Amino acid sequence: MRLFRIRGGVHPEARKHLAAGQPIEDLPLPALLHVPLQQHIGTPAAPLVHRGQRVAKGDLLGHAQGAISAPVHAPTSGRIMGVGSYPAHHASGLSVRTITLQPDGQDRWRDDLAGTGDPFALEPEEITARVSAAGIVGMGGATFPAAVKLNLRQRYRLHTLVINGAECEPYLTCDDRLMREHTDQVIDGIRIMAHALGLGLAQILIAIEKNKPEALAAMSQAAASQTGIRVIGLPVRYPMGSEKHLVQALLGREIPARGLTADLGVVVHNPATAFAVHQALRLGRPLVSRVVTVSGGAIRTPRNLRVPLGTPVQHLIDHCGGFREEPTRLVSGGPMMGQPLPSTRVPIVKGCNGILALTAAETRSRPAMPCIRCASCVSACPCGLLPLEMAARTRAGDLEGAVALGLMDCVACGSCSYVCPAHIPLVQYFNFAKGEMAARGRAKQKQAETRRLAEQRTARIEAIQQAKREAMAARKREASANHKPQTPVTSTASLAEA
Repeated sequence: MRLFRIRGGVHPEARKHLAAGQPIEDLPLPALLHVPLQQHIGTPAAPLVHRGQRVAKGDLLGHAQGAISAPVHAPTSGRIMGVGSYPAHHASGLSVRTITLQPDGQDRWRDDLAGTGDPFALEPEEITARVSAAGIVGMGGATFPAAVKLNLRQRYRLHTLVINGAECEPYLTCDDRLMREHTDQVIDGIRIMAHALGLGLAQILIAIEKNKPEALAAMSQAAASQTGIRVIGLPVRYPMGSEKHLVQALLGREIPARGLTADLGVVVHNPATAFAVHQALRLGRPLVSRVVTVSGGAIRTPRNLRVPLGTPVQHLIDHCGGFREEPTRLVSGGPMMGQPLPSTRVPIVKGCNGILALTAAETRSRPAMPCIRCASCVSACPCGLLPLEMAARTRAGDLEGAVALGLMDCVACGSCSYVCPAHIPLVQYFNFAKGEMAARGRAKQKQAETRRLAEQRTARIEAIQQAKREAMAARKREASANHKPQTPVTSTASLAEA
């Protein structure tokens, strides 16, 4: 299949050899699990359990709220210790509402879980409903509810399903190992998703970077028995795993600014999401665990672990032998787009594909110097933006100017920061600016909502006063109508009688 060239990109040292040879291993249960109610984009789930309640593995702990939301389930059997605040899996370290579960060691699934032997006999709406009930979200890190994506057929004319097996971030190997060790299950999940989207097998593309030859071979062999599914080897180039650039490389079409892949008729899913869909439809199991790569120069024994959601990061590190040396940076996800973690207390969530403990030599942390306007960042930007100009506008507080230069089209891949000889943290500038713009948007929306409510209140008070005035006028008219003046005594007879 012909591939199309994308602009920009970089070639960071892969360092995948640290964990690529490690098979997926089940992580023993920790003493406590902390399951956040917010593990997805959208509205947090609402808790359904209370302190002291006994639950089985797969029991519903929190139900979805609103159109963009996902439920959460018990990662194992045990007793609910409480529903309260706990540090989030986020760079801010702020607390979020979390359910704490004490495992009973039995790891007992609930008895009534049941899958279907033939998911292709189900209507697409039924598949989407089961995926939604299983709490499956995009497991490449975006955490968008998968059922919402499967429902895109109702709004867009879709023609292609792309499975993003690029895994272009250095160090990460969890998708690689999943495609190698659970090939048939991943392929089955892909076919189920294609059925839900109303697509045929000839419209499925599985894209994998060529630095994963075992995964390429395994998926190609498994797909060979499914006429029409194409497995494509991609050139090794970061950020090939960005879905916008992946679609451009495969189909030669560029996604419009601020647009979606669905605008071009394409839906992109991750192999881990496909595996979760297989588990939900075939076995009836909700999403309660995921594969996580634990790696980096500071980790004593890098591994790929199947981790119950809610497991503290420290438990993963301990299972990998602890630190070889004190890490300079602890990162969730890859080193290019990942987020620094505030502590090892935070729990593993649905979107976490890697925990990296990086040494000083790996972080290349150096003080920033003034921009020399070499334009290396411009050449590296895969979105065709002007990072040096956007950063200058951001530093000057001219965020609207940065937006005019394409700030909101930045995919935060970090290629500009990677090549900058002055070590300017460009992508951090852009993340800050996006956050500030989002905050301004929320404030503006809040002001508009406050204004709308105030206008409604004024109108309501005016209506009440008008009603009072009309009622008073009506009473006056009624009183006037009922008033009968007394007739004066004027006749002679009457006067004589008087």
